[in-house]
Amino acid sequence: MNLMTMNRSSWRRGAALTGVVAIASLGLTACSDDGAEAGGDGDAVGVSLIVKTTTNPFFVAMQEGAEAAATEHGVELTMAAGKADGDEETQIQAIENAIARGDSGILITPNGPSVVDALGKARDAGLYVIALDTPPDPADAVDITFATDNRQAGLLIGEWTAAQLDGEKATIALLDLFDDKVVSVDYDRDQGFLEGMGIDPADPNVNGDEAPTGSYSGGEYEIVGNEASQGAEDAGRTAMENLLTKNPDINVVYTINEPAAYGAFQALEAAGKTADDVLIVSVDGGCAGVDNVKDGTIDATSQQYPVKMAELGVEAIAELVETGNAPETTEGLDFFNTGVALVTDTPAEGVESIDSAAASEICWG
Repeated sequence: MNLMTMNRSSWRRGAALTGVVAIASLGLTACSDDGAEAGGDGDAVGVSLIVKTTTNPFFVAMQEGAEAAATEHGVELTMAAGKADGDEETQIQAIENAIARGDSGILITPNGPSVVDALGKARDAGLYVIALDTPPDPADAVDITFATDNRQAGLLIGEWTAAQLDGEKATIALLDLFDDKVVSVDYDRDQGFLEGMGIDPADPNVNGDEAPTGSYSGGEYEIVGNEASQGAEDAGRTAMENLLTKNPDINVVYTINEPAAYGAFQALEAAGKTADDVLIVSVDGGCAGVDNVKDGTIDATSQQYPVKMAELGVEAIAELVETGNAPETTEGLDFFNTGVALVTDTPAEGVESIDSAAASEICWG
């Protein structure tokens, strides 16, 4: 992969990501053994990592990746997290703390649109701000985002689902993230899934405005409804129970992530549904999620790489502090694509995938 660099005030786009997982190092100058900044002024580079929540193992893995990279590059890392997915106030306080502490940069997985104004204050104060996993709206509210192409992640599980149905009517339950705020990761995965199924999503940045019935690429479909899961197992189970009450004939379940998918599985199992009755698809590809694919709890998932996001984020801030040079976004996107792969043990013709054995070797990168 070719990563060009440039001055922070003159960002260019165009470094294409090739390969699903193979992402080269940013090639930073080594830090001294005592943890001093590579720039040589004797002070460690202070960076705050602010994740959505620590109840989701995805963000725990991200923290672990950031810690390892911080040790390698002489970065002094401070970690914070929202109390739950969607908790904007705790993240805003953590941003204010980073400014007051005099940190050099912030790495953040934004919990919602209210965080954007606080990030603007951090940048005005001279901090470098990098988003991980969830691009903010607008994308230029941060210096760069390292993230999965979530639209592609949804597209892959949608294409796989359509192929597996083989013309059967799709009676679809959509377990989204929120119903009280709009974040790109939520609508990108949901709408990408519908596009992969061959369903017109109407406004591609809005969940739930598509036609409730119509045709997908293989036959007829009916969307039973959208329910918020908060990305959590217990809320995923409740969301699935609510949708089964509306229509017990659901045979396709899209979920925002694997904790929500496992909650949905529990609700389906309690309702007497078997793996032969329902296809469950998701996004994350964590080690536990890959095990769920292996045991048939989840039929297919799109694997992403949060450890790589965190590593690249820490490296990028260290480089920005030292030289003012920054990585480019991926060609055609307004973020740096850290890769995605479809994981399933039931491959579909025409849909590229890896099996659970291969995925378990690289889970969360």
